Amino acid sequence: MDELLDLMARLRDPRTGCPWDLRQSFESIVPYTLEEAYEVADAIEQGDMPALRGELGDLLFQVVFYCRMAEEQALFDFTQVCRGITEKMRRRHPHVFGDAQAGDDQSLRRAWERVKARERADGGDADNSQLAGIARALPALLRAHKLQRRAADVGFDWPDVAGALDKMREELDDVAEAAAGGDAAHLEEELGDLLFALVNVVRLYGFSAEHVLRRANDKFERRFRRMEQRLAADEGAGLAELSLEQMEQAWEAVKKEERE
Repeated sequence: MDELLDLMARLRDPRTGCPWDLRQSFESIVPYTLEEAYEVADAIEQGDMPALRGELGDLLFQVVFYCRMAEEQALFDFTQVCRGITEKMRRRHPHVFGDAQAGDDQSLRRAWERVKARERADGGDADNSQLAGIARALPALLRAHKLQRRAADVGFDWPDVAGALDKMREELDDVAEAAAGGDAAHLEEELGDLLFALVNVVRLYGFSAEHVLRRANDKFERRFRRMEQRLAADEGAGLAELSLEQMEQAWEAVKKEERE
C-alpha cells in the first residue's frame, strides 16, 4: 500500500509528475471511477477472477487518486479514509462488534438504515426524510429500487405483487393513451411511470432491476452476435443487406438452439 501511495505522489509531483495526472481534478476523474466500478462488476459476472484482480486494482487506484488530491489541499488523506470506514463499519455492525443480536437480512438492513439516519443527523444533515441520503447520481433503476425499499420500510408498499402488477398494467395503458395523444412531454412522463412501476414488480419478486436488466442485455447481445454469425455463414451478407424477415428467422433459430 505504501508503494502505491508513493507512486501516486510521484505522479502528482508538480515538478516531475505526469502532465495528465497533474491536470486532473475530483470532477474530471469521476467518469473513470464509474467505468472502473462497472468493469469490476463485469469481471464478477463473467466469473473471470484474474480480470477481477486487475479491475479491483484499477478501482483502488481511483481511491488513492482522490485521497492524494485531497491531501494536497489539506482536506484529508488515505489514512483518514481507512480509519473512517473502519469506524463506520464497527458502528453499523453492533451485532458483531457490540451487544446487539443479529436477526434476519431484513431486520439487519433496517438496523443499518437506522444507524445511517443517526449518522446523517449527527453530521448536521437537516433532511430527516425517510428517503434522505439516496444519491441522485445512482443508476436510475438502482435508485428507483432504493427509493421504493425505503418507502416500504415504513409500510408504504403493495401488500403483495398482485397490486404492483395491476399498477404496471395501468401504467402501460397510460403510455398507450399518451402516445395516441401526441404530447411528447406527457408520453415521456408516462414512460417513466411505467419503468418505475416495473421496478416495483421486480423488487417484490425479490430481484434487483439493475441486475435483471444487465442479464437481459447480456442475453440480447449473445443472441444478436450468434444471429450475425449464422447469417454471415448462410447468406454471405451483412445485416444491413438482409430483410427483417431473414433476421427474425435467424433470431428464432438462435433462440431454439439455446433452448435445446
